[in-house]
Amino acid sequence: MSNGRRFPFRSFLWSIVLVAVATGSIYLAYELVVLPRRAMQDQIREQKETIVKLEAYLKILKHVDRRARVEVLRQSRDPQGVLQTMIRFTETDSSGSPVSVSREMTLPGQDVYFDTLVIKFDDHFIEESDPLKGRSLMLFRRIFSSTMRPEDGLAIDTQGQAPEVYEGHQTESAFEKDLWKRFWELANDEKLAKERGVRAIHGDAPYMRLEPDRFYEIWLRSTGEVIITPGTRLGAAAAAH
Repeated sequence: MSNGRRFPFRSFLWSIVLVAVATGSIYLAYELVVLPRRAMQDQIREQKETIVKLEAYLKILKHVDRRARVEVLRQSRDPQGVLQTMIRFTETDSSGSPVSVSREMTLPGQDVYFDTLVIKFDDHFIEESDPLKGRSLMLFRRIFSSTMRPEDGLAIDTQGQAPEVYEGHQTESAFEKDLWKRFWELANDEKLAKERGVRAIHGDAPYMRLEPDRFYEIWLRSTGEVIITPGTRLGAAAAAH
């Protein structure tokens, strides 16, 4: 055995060192190059998805589902000295053309409330443009002023029924009619509201201090926000057309 070959310890040790160096290099490359690159790709993908969602949401914010025009025809005081505001209320389409018969009414005072009932669906239905729940719904309940009782206000839509403007959507009418018929039941039953995909259901009564010889617009956005635009002079509007 003395004449046998000795085990090459030195070569073996060097092999171990080389393997360790190679393993370390692979590990470092993975930690310092591959993982950061993968994390950056994931971040870029998430940012792109966020941008797409934001663009869709901004598009939704700009979309108006229902609108009306309020013209202040005259403001004057009656024999008792009470300021009376005469307005013309007209529901319109996106181009400003009437979609219903105009209504003229006179209210005491200057601060006028537009009492509405609003149904808002879960956001994902709106983002996906769902044919049934891809927009909010609004009923013009009544108009009243700060110097009169709300229950004495002038009715616009018929409560408990789908507004006429929605009647043309035949595929949606049965679903919407049921929502309006059971409005307050849904408003007070979380489980039932969730079954219908309803996120929020409530009254909303924005108001405006109306000035003479001006018109205002009431908008319902797809997200369910009811807004009143700043007043524009009637003469200026006519000249623009």
